[in-house]
Amino acid sequence: MPMPDLALWFRSAAGACLLLGLSGCATTHNPEPSYWLTPEPLPVAQRTEVAIARLSEILNRAELTDEQTAQLFYDRGVMYESVGLSSLARFDFMRALRLQPDMAGAYNFMGIHYTLAGNFNQAYEAFDSVLELDPEYDFAYLNRALALYYAERIDLAVYDFSAFHQLQPSDPYRAIWLYLAQHELDAEMALEQLALHRLEMAADEWGVNIVDFLLGHINQAELLNSVAVDLTSPRQLAERLCEAYFYLAKWYSHQQQPERALHFYKLALATNVYEFVEHRYARLEMARLRNEPLSADHDLF
Repeated sequence: MPMPDLALWFRSAAGACLLLGLSGCATTHNPEPSYWLTPEPLPVAQRTEVAIARLSEILNRAELTDEQTAQLFYDRGVMYESVGLSSLARFDFMRALRLQPDMAGAYNFMGIHYTLAGNFNQAYEAFDSVLELDPEYDFAYLNRALALYYAERIDLAVYDFSAFHQLQPSDPYRAIWLYLAQHELDAEMALEQLALHRLEMAADEWGVNIVDFLLGHINQAELLNSVAVDLTSPRQLAERLCEAYFYLAKWYSHQQQPERALHFYKLALATNVYEFVEHRYARLEMARLRNEPLSADHDLF
């Protein structure tokens, strides 16, 4: 049977209470996990599958220059990345770089894969190469900062997160990652800095709700209720849930509640929003909480 309008259903008071398991819509900071909205994993878009097939056919049949072949490998790698086929993506980025060693985007993705595998020195080198080839590739600052953060080189991570934040101070997610790194050094100072950065943020960015939660201006239930405001598509719902669950997990980790943190990392992964930083690093965060090796893919590099 046809589904009711998603945004209207979420906005209804009864729907919100049911999702959060709250009696009379009373808010609470720690609703039971069994009442949380379970994310519906995003399906692979048919157009992405078709595009991958077409690129593969061109690569197998067409007569191409090395530059053209490298670009097609890179494009297919990005598509593999977007559907969670990370090993296939990595191999395509490596092929692209063998044919075109000055491809900044391929170095950026390789740096991400090195970070996820715990090969941090190679990750730094990859992101340094990105910035040497294209100094305006600002997401290389974010990704290098993440490599430094997960390698526990926090001072250097803060420097890169700060540089990334300064390029667009209205972006709440840049401020959030800077806060997370600063929190490792001085939790009180990090909170004060986040409050100052909050003043610079665009009011219409949904991510501001995450900042307000971290600042203690809203509680967990209110953060989740905000996910349903002005929804435009099921994809947007999955994206917001991925972000909300990831940063809730980080918050619970700071509160020394690893089991709750693990629960929310699993929910973030369940969205299948593979392109998002939050999805990409959720599994690494889980490995850290469990004191497990960061990856089983070291031998592939």
